[in-house]
Amino acid sequence: MQEVLAAIKSALPVEPGSDSIALHEPLFGGNELAYTKECLDTGWVSSVGKFVDRFEQQLVEYTGVKRAVATVNGTAALHVCLLLAGVRSGDEVLIPTLTFVATANAVTYCGAVPHLVDSDHKTLGIDPEKLEVYLRERAVVRSDGCYNRETGRPIRAVVAMHTFGHPVDLDALAEVCGRFRLALIEDAAEALGSFYKGRHTGNHGLLSALSFNGNKVVTTGGGGAILTNDEELGRLAKHLTTTARVAHPWELHHDQVGYNYRMPNLNAALGCAQLEQLPGFIAQKRALANRYEMIFAAVRGVTFFAEPKEAKSNYWLNALLLDREHCDQRDNLLAHLNGGGIQARPTWALMHKLPMFGDCPRMDLSVAEELAARIVNIPSSAFLGA
Repeated sequence: MQEVLAAIKSALPVEPGSDSIALHEPLFGGNELAYTKECLDTGWVSSVGKFVDRFEQQLVEYTGVKRAVATVNGTAALHVCLLLAGVRSGDEVLIPTLTFVATANAVTYCGAVPHLVDSDHKTLGIDPEKLEVYLRERAVVRSDGCYNRETGRPIRAVVAMHTFGHPVDLDALAEVCGRFRLALIEDAAEALGSFYKGRHTGNHGLLSALSFNGNKVVTTGGGGAILTNDEELGRLAKHLTTTARVAHPWELHHDQVGYNYRMPNLNAALGCAQLEQLPGFIAQKRALANRYEMIFAAVRGVTFFAEPKEAKSNYWLNALLLDREHCDQRDNLLAHLNGGGIQARPTWALMHKLPMFGDCPRMDLSVAEELAARIVNIPSSAFLGA
């Protein structure tokens, strides 16, 4: 454990002081103050203003998608993605058990049931091969869609979460979705700045969700976005997230149940300044990851998790994997690191371990359980790669 602490310290440009080195902090070094001050000076701080449109356009230009819709947070974005993909009450949605709780929460907001699936050692995300074998046993495809043989419920979609910013095997997963008539949605909350086979994440699913929480690569304080290459779905996403109000100079008319999921102009102003610096943030984060990888190559008992071979990751959160024979030392290592001024944490609680999702349908989850016992996240802020 002392060797791991020393290795992390040697990779960082600063020594832990009285305050610990955080797991992930935002970096403000551009036009954040100028843009947010403009909002305050002009009074345009709420859900209407030029920065919302600019932010959405910047996302389109960076990711290469046809449409981006800014939202109040990433969970709201994922909720609307599911609704627009046709997920309804009583449906099942396949999600990884190794994910942040927001993925499962968004499914339940639709009245649907999370159906928990296993992970892949190579990506930490959904294992497409294991999923296909499971669906051949558990699912039946009919003229109107895919159904769970045991529960009788429709299986409507797959949510692919890019764990710690590392893209899942999207091509293989898309093939599985095609064979079983499932909508593919990308939970790209952690994956802004990550690419799969040269294309930015968010381009492969029918719809995708981003997050701009304070601990993400780019932050708007709190915020998210919906990405899609379907123009009509993009239009509907904007309509639903702005309370389904019908455009009119003065009348307040709404044509369906909508959601007040709009991103305020003040938050978008912060996001515009952050997006201007995104290439630099990614370069710094990848530099830090490279240092970690080189240093930990010589440390016994742990392995630094590197990007999948067909991906270029943003390394949102850097991860160590304890060797299997040392996984019983995980909590001791976490205590040692945090006690030494290095903020570190395990991965999220697996969804099937949480009381509200414990009875959800599931496949064998042995890989996810093994990974959760071995993963330790270590400091990953962009400024640490300087």
